[in-house]
Amino acid sequence: MYVPDRTEWERRDPETVGLDPEAVESAVSYHQRHGTPHERINYDFANYETWDEAEGADGRRIGPHPARRGGPAGMVLKDGYLVAEWGDTRRVDQAFSVAKSFLSVVAGVAWDRGRIDDVDDHLREYVDDGGFESERNREIRWRHLLQQTSEWEGTLFGKPDAVDRNRAVGKDAAALDKSETRALREPGTFWEYNDVRINRLALSLLRTLGRPLPRVLAENVMEPVGATDTWEWHGYHNSMVSVDGMAMRSVSGGGHWGGGLWISARDLARVGLLYLNGGVWDGTRAVSEAWVDASTEPCDLNENYGYLWWLNTNRALWPSAPESAYAALGHGQNTVWVDPEHDVVVVLRWLDYDEDDGTTAQSEQDAFYAKLLAGLD
Repeated sequence: MYVPDRTEWERRDPETVGLDPEAVESAVSYHQRHGTPHERINYDFANYETWDEAEGADGRRIGPHPARRGGPAGMVLKDGYLVAEWGDTRRVDQAFSVAKSFLSVVAGVAWDRGRIDDVDDHLREYVDDGGFESERNREIRWRHLLQQTSEWEGTLFGKPDAVDRNRAVGKDAAALDKSETRALREPGTFWEYNDVRINRLALSLLRTLGRPLPRVLAENVMEPVGATDTWEWHGYHNSMVSVDGMAMRSVSGGGHWGGGLWISARDLARVGLLYLNGGVWDGTRAVSEAWVDASTEPCDLNENYGYLWWLNTNRALWPSAPESAYAALGHGQNTVWVDPEHDVVVVLRWLDYDEDDGTTAQSEQDAFYAKLLAGLD
């Protein structure tokens, strides 16, 4: 499969790689018509202090945000070649929870290099900072944090885990009330999308690797795939910690309290293409195929979730796409979508949806994929 060099990305007319140009144009036009309006989804990031009023005082922003976001942008790759590109794909924008999938990539680097022996090991065997000493937390394993089933209890960087309990992501929002807490379950028995626990994973990886995670990602993944040096991965104003006597900032795995991954669509596409290729880039392995496969295996408690990647098991998320498709997803429809069956990678930024009209993030994405995949030979 073709991979681009550091400076040029070879373009191909869609028909030369088995795609109907009209289908590609239909999909791109759909995104352009359904871009998130600038007056919505925190267009002016600098002016908000609390992401969700249901979080109360605990929801205050504690990390940086870009001053403003860009407009709708995206890319479509087929067989590695660039067949469509729209918007400003070089603009560095906050990717929100796409950062969670990048945490999974870093965990893969740690696993590949023997820093994590087994994902079923207890965290207390690796991390000795008080976070895994309680009767509950001492039973937490790497797998639990990677699949969001840990039920970790505590406060990290001033955020109690309870502030993100009952979060609607990945569940029926009508059945949840984030302003109310809930009783915790045993580790490994309940799935919940919770950024405090994701940040606990990021801190645990930092302590296990002994190096800042952005540096680990850059050296092992971003530099090998030819990414630019424009991307940034931020933590919080109060997330500086001591690791082996050195001050290092722990990064966040999302952006709704600030911080997070700031990156261009083009650099996101390179990571998507790396995973499409099973972790190999131009003959050089960056991530093991075993880790890519494990990351995209369904969690027992949520068949549409792997190791911080969203899955299409039983075609539940995107009915128009193959069951093997998977994605890194973030707020504002920041998306890196991988379709191994058709050798397609799609990056989307700022695709709109309107719950009042009965649409959801997944239904709008599926509408895009349906138009695109209808053009395959």
